[in-house]
Amino acid sequence: MANRILKSVLLGAIAAVIGAPLFGAPPAAPATYVLSAASWGPAQDALVAKAGGTLTFRHAGSGLAVAESSSTTFVSDVQRDGTIRAALDQVVQWVPPTQTFELPEDAVTPGDETFVNLQWNIKAVHAPEAWAATGFTGLGVRVAVVDGGLYNSHIDLNGHVDVAHSASFVPPFAFNEDVGTFWHATHVAGIIAALDNGIGTIGIAPDATIVGVKVLHNGSGSFAAVIQGILYSADSIADGGAGADIINMSLGALFPRGGGNTGAGLLVAAMASAVNYATAHNVLVVSAAGNDAVDLDHSGSFISVPAESGSGLAIAATGPVGYAVGYPNGNQDFSTPASYTNFGRSAIWVAAPGGNDELPGNAVCSIPRVPSGSVTTACFVFDFVISPGRGSGASISTYFFAEGTSMAAPAAAGVAALVKQRFPGISVGDLKTYLAKTADLKGPFLGHGFVNALRAVTE
Repeated sequence: MANRILKSVLLGAIAAVIGAPLFGAPPAAPATYVLSAASWGPAQDALVAKAGGTLTFRHAGSGLAVAESSSTTFVSDVQRDGTIRAALDQVVQWVPPTQTFELPEDAVTPGDETFVNLQWNIKAVHAPEAWAATGFTGLGVRVAVVDGGLYNSHIDLNGHVDVAHSASFVPPFAFNEDVGTFWHATHVAGIIAALDNGIGTIGIAPDATIVGVKVLHNGSGSFAAVIQGILYSADSIADGGAGADIINMSLGALFPRGGGNTGAGLLVAAMASAVNYATAHNVLVVSAAGNDAVDLDHSGSFISVPAESGSGLAIAATGPVGYAVGYPNGNQDFSTPASYTNFGRSAIWVAAPGGNDELPGNAVCSIPRVPSGSVTTACFVFDFVISPGRGSGASISTYFFAEGTSMAAPAAAGVAALVKQRFPGISVGDLKTYLAKTADLKGPFLGHGFVNALRAVTE
């Protein structure tokens, strides 16, 4: 399979640590630290200043903060009285895609969703039946995409991104700035809420509101940025936050489990605290399980973050093997676990469509566009998930195929948005239970099952 064109379009949530080592003395140059305390207030401010640090972010409700310091003894000094824990921040770099498959802009035609026949993912979760049966489309539900730059001008997103409350925690970049042509956050946002506009694709919750929260740039970002993004998303608009109902994080890495009071252990603990803060404020956190093909039931000394952080939900990925072969009567089993997905009943809550790349060979298939024409490419490509991307130049209608648990998490978030519209006052605990209760129970690798939008809005 190594000679395939476009092999491994995206493995979005795999990550590796770069930069400073996980443990050891901090550098003498100005460095960033993640701080945590039982609560945060003037006393903690004073301790940071006394230790030679400058606060760049503080969050009273969660007890989390971020500081910079050039002092080589900052960690020991700020932790001296035992009320603050501190760790040198770490930068996470996603493993980049080997290739991406971009559809030409002129493939988009008006009249209905051009690529709806290619969207096996919405069929897999029975979203069209859910819309038809109840009319629930995510209207009034706010979903924060904590990710990289989000191209809000894309024709399938324009008007449904809350630009005023979108934010960036990667200065000097705005929430809608990034590099390259793919733009991971744009693809994720389209899976959740691409507009029902008769053009391109449609999201699982097409009337939900997206809030772009940039914590990554060019595929990399720090623990500090992600933690700030979670807390901002979870806070109400009245309190200066994004007012999200659901947070989607299609990002992650494997880190040492535990670690005590130094290094990665404190960063992992701080991430869990941020996720738990969101849950306590009735915001559901949905995360990609990761693409390491790891059994999280037996992962030993490693933890997948943020998939296993706090009270959030980890989403595994599934996909068809040969969807386009013999279309429309080809493979319709969408719940086959993807070869790359992390799994394990102790960690995975539910599974959702993420794409698969197991179809052998480079045979060519065609699937009809709407209202006319077709998309023709290698058959295995159609087993990936199609959604908006950035494209180049002034393009506002570019689409990509991609695969990964990065694509599965937003599918589950979209189903959760439909449930939230149905039950506006539902608690996070009940929402989690409802997603599990209405899932289709299939196989040992899918947690509580494969998400089902129709059951979720009718049972």
